[in-house]
Amino acid sequence: MSPHPLFIGNEIFRDTPFSKRHPLAIPRVSAATDLARALGWLDADAYRDSPCASAADLARFHDPAYIDAVIAAEARQSMTPEDATRYNIGAIEAPIYPTMFQRPATAAGASLLAADLVAETGIVFSPASGTHHGRRARASGFCFFNDPVLGLLRLLDGGLERIFYLDIDAHHGDGVEVAFAEDARVFTLSVHEAGRWPGTGLVGDRAGGMARNLPVPVDYNDSEMTYLLEHAILPLAERFRPQAIMIQCGADALAEDPLSKLALSNTSHRRVVAAMMPLCSRLIVTGGGGYNPWAVARCWAGVWGVLNGFETPDRLPAAAEAVLRGIAWQRSPGRDPPEHWFTTLADAPREGVVRPEIRALARAVIA
Repeated sequence: MSPHPLFIGNEIFRDTPFSKRHPLAIPRVSAATDLARALGWLDADAYRDSPCASAADLARFHDPAYIDAVIAAEARQSMTPEDATRYNIGAIEAPIYPTMFQRPATAAGASLLAADLVAETGIVFSPASGTHHGRRARASGFCFFNDPVLGLLRLLDGGLERIFYLDIDAHHGDGVEVAFAEDARVFTLSVHEAGRWPGTGLVGDRAGGMARNLPVPVDYNDSEMTYLLEHAILPLAERFRPQAIMIQCGADALAEDPLSKLALSNTSHRRVVAAMMPLCSRLIVTGGGGYNPWAVARCWAGVWGVLNGFETPDRLPAAAEAVLRGIAWQRSPGRDPPEHWFTTLADAPREGVVRPEIRALARAVIA
């Protein structure tokens, strides 16, 4: 095993090639990377540059005709109306933009590289990965390709037979669940906001038996996340005895995010990752959703700190503070950001009452 976890990134994610109204028109991976470096947590030995996945790599899961259509749309910056409808490309959900193949293919390359490295390294963090909505022949939910599926398939192709996939994004990890609905080697568990797009992932959905869903209510708090961690997530993972774990660590479940109505602090993300680490010698952690740039950067840099055992500072050093003060955001929450978004890494915990419906969810998925 490598003496330290590895971090996968790429400068392609520094560009934000989306229109100003698009939720992804913010620095996410680059901000988290810069913040980790400014904290002194990410040196050259720990960093790996992600390759761009080839069409052949992507065809392990995706339809070759769909891959060709995305490549052609990038080259021409257009798509026929028939293909746009067939592949769900062209609207805000999956816009046509200059690097619409290269950028998601590089995220897919990161997941494939993570799967290759994890056998030797033990722990790999890929904040650009986590595009969990992509379907075999259709874009969905800002996701052109499903890099978690590709990474999980690479692990299976390497001979593993029990992989636990945990998704704590505010949105249901539907693409991953569907991809492995009939594969008993992959257990998928998604914790997401009930009723939020795409509207799937009900508590009774089992997808062939190897999936569980925890659709949580609005204002889901840190105490409730801890309850589900202790009474559902960890028991299910321990029972499955995984040979590898992948955690999709979407930051859109945080209270500051504009695309959900959950109320977690980034303490919950760090707590979940820390609790899962002892269960298996192979761990891949990805990014995912997250549409407040300060919240995303602070959350993912904090997760990287947990993976390395670094102590979270009470106040950020000047270089790290400068990274956060350098972010601009066009949405209304970015016009008057609170001071602690610039000066701290850890949110104040958002504890609260554990509601009866949370307890009922835990009982339902364990049954």
